[in-house]
Amino acid sequence: MASLVVAFFVAALLYASVGFGGGSTYTALLALAEIDYRLLPLLSLACNIVVVAGSSLRFARAKVTPWRNALLLTGVAAPAALLGGLTPIDETTFLTILGASLVLTALTLLLRPRDTATGAPPRFARLMPVLAVPLGYLAGLVGIGGGIFLAPFLHLTRWDSARAIAATASLFILVNSLFGLAGQLLKGGTGRLGAAIDFGLPLLVAVAIGGQIGSLLALKYLPQRWIRYGTAALTAWVGGRLLLNV
Repeated sequence: MASLVVAFFVAALLYASVGFGGGSTYTALLALAEIDYRLLPLLSLACNIVVVAGSSLRFARAKVTPWRNALLLTGVAAPAALLGGLTPIDETTFLTILGASLVLTALTLLLRPRDTATGAPPRFARLMPVLAVPLGYLAGLVGIGGGIFLAPFLHLTRWDSARAIAATASLFILVNSLFGLAGQLLKGGTGRLGAAIDFGLPLLVAVAIGGQIGSLLALKYLPQRWIRYGTAALTAWVGGRLLLNV
């Protein structure tokens, strides 16, 4: 358990420093530790909520959250996340999708975000609410927030400024995690929740501390590029390990 707590702390620190929750990596770490795969989404989504709740609040207080557009994307994705959480899935399919999503995540972290929005959004940006639906479903299915997939598309389409996109991704992760967690509980019953809490309390404490430190480092000390590359390397390694073990 001690090594898992340290791994969750480091993952939360890295992901929080780039504006994400880290749910996909938490799930993969638990899978590599051979924890019952039916508990993985519950634990990962709970950790996600702990990490991004603070980030969403900070963005809101700083008045950088584009509420109208952020709520539109989140509103259409949340029911899909609930449906994803309700969907039965076997262990092999679950781990394969998770491993592939982690490798994709590592690639998206290497994309360089734009500092500001440039001109009017391209036509594709207007289709983002449509794209948000399958991202929400995937989030609920494998126990992640989905913001780490959404953010690169928002940057590529020049949807808004970098800070506004980070705020939107944080809100997207928070709401999808809540709805995905509800779906997982409806599917598996409350018995699994008790087992997840008994096992995962030290992990929740670790990500709460790591997330706060990660936010502080990003704001005051470490260059964002270094943090993004470190997070991408960790994500790629965990995803690759997971795919090799399937």
